[in-house]
Amino acid sequence: MATHTEIGDRIIGDTIICEARQVKKKPPIHKTGRHKIQKIVLKDNANATILKKSRFLADKPR
Repeated sequence: MATHTEIGDRIIGDTIICEARQVKKKPPIHKTGRHKIQKIVLKDNANATILKKSRFLADKPR
């Protein structure tokens, strides 16, 4: 399992568990149409783990 620690590294999944000493909540962000997303900022020793792989990014046979 790879550990990404550089600025700009991203993780993508359907279910992601995050842990941090401090969590700052942000208001909902409007996306297209009726869709809204939520964003949180994790500070001080933050880490995240994917619990469920994204079904849209699953490996497809070529």
